[in-house]
Amino acid sequence: MPPVVDPSNLYSETTAAHLGATASNALPRVYVPNIQSDDVYVIDPASLKVVNKFRVGLNPQHVVPSWDLSTLWVANNAENTTKGSLTPIDPTTGKPGKPIPVDDPYNMYFTPDGRYAIVVAEAHKRLDFRDPKTMALEWSLDVPECGGINHADFSIDGRYAIFTCEFAKGLAKIDYIDRKVLGYLTLSKGGMPQDVRISPDGKVFYVADMMADGVFIVDGATFKEVGFIATGKGTHGLYPSRDGRKLYVTNRGSNKIHGPAHGKGSVSVVDFATQKVDVTWPIPGGGSPDMGNVSADGRKLWLSGRYDNVVYVFDTTTGTVQKIPVGKEPHGLCVWPQPGRYSLGHTGNMR
Repeated sequence: MPPVVDPSNLYSETTAAHLGATASNALPRVYVPNIQSDDVYVIDPASLKVVNKFRVGLNPQHVVPSWDLSTLWVANNAENTTKGSLTPIDPTTGKPGKPIPVDDPYNMYFTPDGRYAIVVAEAHKRLDFRDPKTMALEWSLDVPECGGINHADFSIDGRYAIFTCEFAKGLAKIDYIDRKVLGYLTLSKGGMPQDVRISPDGKVFYVADMMADGVFIVDGATFKEVGFIATGKGTHGLYPSRDGRKLYVTNRGSNKIHGPAHGKGSVSVVDFATQKVDVTWPIPGGGSPDMGNVSADGRKLWLSGRYDNVVYVFDTTTGTVQKIPVGKEPHGLCVWPQPGRYSLGHTGNMR
């Protein structure tokens, strides 16, 4: 694993000044997977216009940057079938390549050393460790008590990961080096954990819970719940600001997996230092902000509107929002390029 440059801020290498050579060669684009229309919309962030769209596999969930930043992978989990696949996108052209058959790729991460891609096979309560280039299966780890395993982040030293268990009301701690489950944690209230993100100093993990309407704080070392921050209805996604001082928290506007359009969606801005909400940005007319990321310069927060078939573009200074129509049920969009030395996966968990 590349060394941690600043132990007080593990996001120090993801500031706007750290856009690397590989990422710099990419077209500036936002890739939006649409679960129900089985396609990816491509947005030019300068014009805020859809400039391309292409078909992919069944039920694309997330667009995931590879560890070495050379490829974007569309995770098509083909719900309730055996037709899952990963579609590669060349970020220098924005064009898709030939899909690779893969069992149930709901989400995907990469080990901090870049040795493995981790396909999150949600329906099977399993993590499949694959070759990060060919996606050939190397080995698997069953996580039997983690129903709805889906999102993750890694410890500051890269030795373990914490995964959310959406349908088991808790978390799983995974030692991928010794290939074992270290334990499970049931959260105290709520009951549907979603995204998870580590604090800049690496001491705690923030866990969004769409039933609790807020963010749990979990000590990574002891694997114990140590706090809770109320944010908004249907808390879902977590994205650090470009300077690593704030955490953008998406509130999807509903406690239901398939919620209504024009709900009480919003984005809460949490201060990492105080662990309190600075401000909450509403969506005029309602909405359903879900997954996405921050622009390379940190000025825009791009999010899918899960129940509203739009993409939201928030100004991170004022909180004002613009909307772009896309396909049916957009999910884990990827803003590319991103600053950072390597990607841990998801929609761009950069270090």
